[in-house]
Amino acid sequence: MEATDAVPAVFDPWSPAFVADPYPAYAELRARGRAHWFEPTGQWLVPHHADVSALLRDRRLGRTYQHRFGHEEFGRTAPPAAHEPFHVLNDHGMLDLEPPDHTRIRRLVSKAFTPRTVERLKPYVHRLAHDLVGSLVAEGGGDLLTAVAEPLPVAVIAEMLGIPEADRAPLRPWSADICGMYELNPSPETAARAVRASVEFSAYLRELIAERRRTPGDDLISGLVAAYEDGERLTEQEMVSTCVLLLNAGHEATVNATVNGWWALFRHPEQLAALRAGRAPLSTAVEELLRYDTPLQLFERWVLDDIEIGGTTVPRGSEIALLFGSANRDPEVFDRPGTLDLSRRDNPHISFSAGIHYCIGAPLARVELAASLAALLERAPALRLVGEPERKPGFVIRGLNGLLVEV
Repeated sequence: MEATDAVPAVFDPWSPAFVADPYPAYAELRARGRAHWFEPTGQWLVPHHADVSALLRDRRLGRTYQHRFGHEEFGRTAPPAAHEPFHVLNDHGMLDLEPPDHTRIRRLVSKAFTPRTVERLKPYVHRLAHDLVGSLVAEGGGDLLTAVAEPLPVAVIAEMLGIPEADRAPLRPWSADICGMYELNPSPETAARAVRASVEFSAYLRELIAERRRTPGDDLISGLVAAYEDGERLTEQEMVSTCVLLLNAGHEATVNATVNGWWALFRHPEQLAALRAGRAPLSTAVEELLRYDTPLQLFERWVLDDIEIGGTTVPRGSEIALLFGSANRDPEVFDRPGTLDLSRRDNPHISFSAGIHYCIGAPLARVELAASLAALLERAPALRLVGEPERKPGFVIRGLNGLLVEV
């Protein structure tokens, strides 16, 4: 086991200073070893790109252990009964399942979530991005988070699922409350909000699914209702959990990637100038912004069978925290990792994960990020920052409370 006394000094996910800039601490963790025990969360921290990438594909680890072990058998305590609505919702989504259930659900979801679906949405995404940016320009500026970054992916995934416009207002608050449970050691208040949002979100989606059963449409929920293979369909709970997963991932990852990206651009005016002048391709810029300030900093896995990481044996029953933000700044993989280079070609970032849990919505997220970036470059070429933004307090999901700009 690695020495533990120094790790808390550099890795402090509840410190505002650490949350503001965790990257120097990541460099120290990488220099000190490949696996570090972190007592406050009872997890092993893994900071190197090679290890994170390999462990995401290692079947000795899983997003759940309940397909093989009971809680006591695995040395874990069952979640509190009061949290059951959150865990029922969370545990039936493919992100938190392992084969064979994961394989079955992902295969069925893929029948509805096709490249053609994403291609069909492109005109809508680009039109919406231009409309949102147009409104921001007409106002002379505002909060880029609430004016563009939030409404674009929320509207797109809602449109894709077939959620009526009149029903969309609660989607973002529900998503934010549920995702609060993914932070390290969430508070009782956070858990209560997540449970309440899980109950309300699930009830709404059950009604919508029932309506789509009666009257199918050309939308993803109708596609999920119709998805069928080898005598199997998605259960209602699996459909509800899948819709929530798609909405949450679409909200949190794309929203935060947008504001993190523009905050990085404002702090690197020479790179922003290159992008505006066309010297940096839009496609590589999107990938570099995802790498440079990763919207999901940490992803967890359970150890189903003993593994070894750099000479350290991590026993079955342990939990591993894969540090995506650190992996994406690893100098063993990236040239000048602390430098924002929008023309970077060799960029094997893992912001969308890897292995069987690779983000199914990655193609759509890339379309959304490129569309909003292009619209802002075209319609607000003199966009500038108004004051330094404030970081959200959470560490795992990295974002900003707002990003005030003027045109």
